[in-house]
Amino acid sequence: MSIKNIFIISSLFLFIACGCNQKATTTTANSSYQQISPDFNTDSAYTYVDKQVSFGYRVPNTPEHVACGDYLVSELKRHGAEVQEQITVVTAYNGTKLNARNIIGSYGMDKKNRVLLFAHWDTRPYSDQDPNPENWKKPLLGANDGASGVGVLLEIARVLQTKEPEIGVDIIFFDAEDYGTPEFEKSNEATDHTWCLGSRYWAENPHVPNYKAKFGILLDMVGAEGATFYKEYFSMKYAKNIVEKVWNVAGQLNNGRYFKGEDGGATVDDHLPVNEIRRIPSVNIVHHDGNNGMSFFHSWHTQKDDMSNISKETLKVVGQTVLEVVYKEK
Repeated sequence: MSIKNIFIISSLFLFIACGCNQKATTTTANSSYQQISPDFNTDSAYTYVDKQVSFGYRVPNTPEHVACGDYLVSELKRHGAEVQEQITVVTAYNGTKLNARNIIGSYGMDKKNRVLLFAHWDTRPYSDQDPNPENWKKPLLGANDGASGVGVLLEIARVLQTKEPEIGVDIIFFDAEDYGTPEFEKSNEATDHTWCLGSRYWAENPHVPNYKAKFGILLDMVGAEGATFYKEYFSMKYAKNIVEKVWNVAGQLNNGRYFKGEDGGATVDDHLPVNEIRRIPSVNIVHHDGNNGMSFFHSWHTQKDDMSNISKETLKVVGQTVLEVVYKEK
């Protein structure tokens, strides 16, 4: 995924790393709760993740990136979405011009009340967190960091075609999220702005003029076995009520083992431009390591981010939770 840089606001401000012993409401299971959303097909979602990975590295300016983008467009259309593409050129941290492609699939275009679901579909050109320095300048497959969120959303798109919710839904696959400044080239200069280039472009140039949504949900690294999703700092800052909505639904569906009640770290991710520029309150469902508030899942930005990390159970937990949130909305 992107920078996924968890940082600590220290001393005079707030400590926001995972595991900071803050009191929080836990997500408790409700055994009598009746699910209203259609069932999420985890085998289908897993296949969508695997298909993306089969293209290889989805790094902008590569044939694999183009081929995967074409596939995502065709799948959204196959599932009945009205599809738009934003084709643009963005500038990476090192001056490289990236051919970026945001892919938008919309359902219920006649409905004013809308929900935005999004993930990034590009993969990182560097494995700069790999324990072997020889791998730092190699691209990665991004099975969890990228493909998992997109796979869940493609399955949600399939479900939306079978049963229309009461609200309109827009699914966006953002590009050029993961081309931020690598660890081996960092200086003292701030690098946050080098990430999330596709979502920043969309936030400034939405696919519909003056686009609005009631709220947004970002999925990033949502496929690893035993994943833990804490209440991310910027999500709580800009969309606390939406965080509580999503986490409460997770508890009602007996998914509290994954959706933790504690506050987590702060991540520079695609929800930031959506919150700060487009002003749509958006939350980030992102895997934080509860044992180490400064890290993500064990294979983040390494050569080992492959299909061996993907758990059908985790995909099911996240997908069913998001579906339930969508179908409960009016």
